This record gives sequence, C-alpha cells and structure tokens, in this order.
Amino acid sequence: MARSKRYYIPKQIWHITHRCHKQEFLLKFAKDKYRWLHWLYVAKKKYGTTILNYTITSNHIHLLVMDDKDRMTIPKTIQLIAGRCAQEYNIRKKRKGAFWEDRYHATAVQSGRHLLRCLVYIDLNMVRAGVLEHPKLWDFSGYNEIQKPKRKYILINHDKLIELTGCGSLNSLTELHRDLVEKFIKEENYKRQTRWTQSVAVGDKDFVVDIKKKLGFRADGRNIVSNNDEYTLREDQAPYNALFGVKKAGIEVKNSHFWI
Repeated sequence: MARSKRYYIPKQIWHITHRCHKQEFLLKFAKDKYRWLHWLYVAKKKYGTTILNYTITSNHIHLLVMDDKDRMTIPKTIQLIAGRCAQEYNIRKKRKGAFWEDRYHATAVQSGRHLLRCLVYIDLNMVRAGVLEHPKLWDFSGYNEIQKPKRKYILINHDKLIELTGCGSLNSLTELHRDLVEKFIKEENYKRQTRWTQSVAVGDKDFVVDIKKKLGFRADGRNIVSNNDEYTLREDQAPYNALFGVKKAGIEVKNSHFWI
C-alpha cells in the first residue's frame, strides 16, 4: 500500500507531545529517562535537530523543536528515540507490545511571546503534576540547561532560542525565562492548558489564520478561538484519522506525525 501524502509547512516551531501506550508509567525510572535523553542527543548529532526545550515525565514527553532542516528531520528524530527506548525497555523487562502511542501530536507555535509561554509551560510540567515546587529540581527537563548552558552533551540550541524569542542575548533570555517561571509559580498559573497539547497552532490571529489557510481543505471544520491576546486553531475530534488518514502501526516514519 502506498504511503499517505505528507502535508508540510516548513520553518515552523513545533511543540511535540508523545505519550506512553495507554498512558502507562513506562518512563517512571530515572534510567529510562536518561536513555531518552541519550537518544535525543544521538538524534541531534545525527540529524542536526534544533532543540529548544524538553521535559520527560513518567508517562509522556514534551519536545520543543524548530523545523529548519530537512522535512524528515523531526519525524526521523522521534522515530529514532521512540524506537530505541522501546527496544531497550522491552529487552530489559522481557516485555512485548507497544511502548508508545501510535503517533505523537505536534502544535505549531509562533515565535516571540507565544514561544516563551510554551517554553515555560513545558518547564512547569512537573510542578503542575505536584511532584516538585520548581523546575530546577527536575533533572529531566531543559530548564537548567537554559539557565546554565552546558559545555558537553548540549541539547538546546541557545542561539536559535535567543533569535526566536527576540531576547537579543543569552543573559536576556535566561533572565526573562527565569522571571516568567517565577511569576507563573507565584501566581499558580501553571494548570494544564490544552491549547499547547491538543491544538493545531497557537499564536496571534494572523499567524493562526495563516496556518489555517495553508492547511486548505484539511482545515474545514477547525475553529479559530481567541483567548485574550492568544489564538488557537483547534484540533477536530478525530485528528489523526481525519487529518492524516493512516493505518495504526508501530512507530515508524510512515505513521508518525504527518506534517500538515
């Protein structure tokens, strides 16, 4: 059977969420989280993936990336990480069956203030879950790497993050990033926000309208919803089957998130 056509919007920032099969806690052990980070680093070296932030929880991951390479860079990155992590876990546990949900979800995020909000939303994942009081206490996220860039095994592309947020310098980025996290924690403004994980796009009105226009007929029935100065293009009720039209299978490039 021929592969379904990929619908692709280049040069976008994507917030990717990928959940463990049936939301099982298959990433609950530190060793498995570290292996996910290892394979993320391998994927970055192999494909040149532009990573902006990440968080690993016990049953899902968040990955913020910029699509500025080949159109297959991000699907291949997810394929490599998901495949290797699942293989290692199943061998170690003498387990069979799916490790991940069939497909990951990707939301297009506008640069500037919307990117900063998404960045902080990802950072506060474990605070939101009630596991800890501050993201600096979580070893499996990009918060500390943004605040104190590493010299080795660097995952986050700080130069690209500075450019896309419009901060101008690393000092400005780390200060604004830190202040926003502190502000959201103080105001307890870290509840789950489905626009970052269940929508097609988040940004200002022009950005979201443009994404909808580029989707063409595939955007039929999708509503643009405003929330103060932020707009979202909502996902439909059956996003994967309706938009991507692919048969369910294991994690492979052919049935990972199909570029819009």
